[in-house]
Amino acid sequence: MAKRGMLIVLSGPSGVGKGTVRKALFNQPNVDFKYSISMTTRKPREGEVNGKDYFFVSKEQFENHIKNGEVLEYAKYVDNYYGTPLKYVNETLDAGHDVFLEIEVNGAMQVRANCPEAIFVFLTPPDLVVLKNRLIGRGTDDMEVINKRIKKAVLEIKMMRNYDYAVLNDKVENAVNRIQTIISSERLKVNRVMPDYLSSLGDEA
Repeated sequence: MAKRGMLIVLSGPSGVGKGTVRKALFNQPNVDFKYSISMTTRKPREGEVNGKDYFFVSKEQFENHIKNGEVLEYAKYVDNYYGTPLKYVNETLDAGHDVFLEIEVNGAMQVRANCPEAIFVFLTPPDLVVLKNRLIGRGTDDMEVINKRIKKAVLEIKMMRNYDYAVLNDKVENAVNRIQTIISSERLKVNRVMPDYLSSLGDEA
């Protein structure tokens, strides 16, 4: 039976660069995470592909998934639902693969309640001015929505205390290196190493 994989959760305020950091991390050599694609009811942005960036579904479809217990977590953010399909995550972890979630803060707290053994990483901006400039530079929202996101970000940053690690996203390559260091350390934790080690000792254990 395969050793169960690790569930790695990356979240942080909107505009902090979660998607950019996650893609850069996955482009590193010898990285073999399975990315759990989120479902959302928001409209696709330019260049986004259904089934690759997100599963884009209607509000009715999403609410049916919630009702049927088919999401690991979900949150409503700026009038749209976001969530993680449960079946894919469990099947992938049971097969021995590490699963990487890139989700919003409210969703991460639901995962924390359901899967406390997961690794929780909070991605932080250098400051709110940088965060606002990133949102403006994205060119996908008007100023009213951006201001809503900034107010929400202040509340989300205060939730950092509920995470295992905080990673500053000053430069993408720096953030990627920090996350890789965290994951390498997690692999060496006694509770992950000891079961396999004891098994290797056979009757002597």
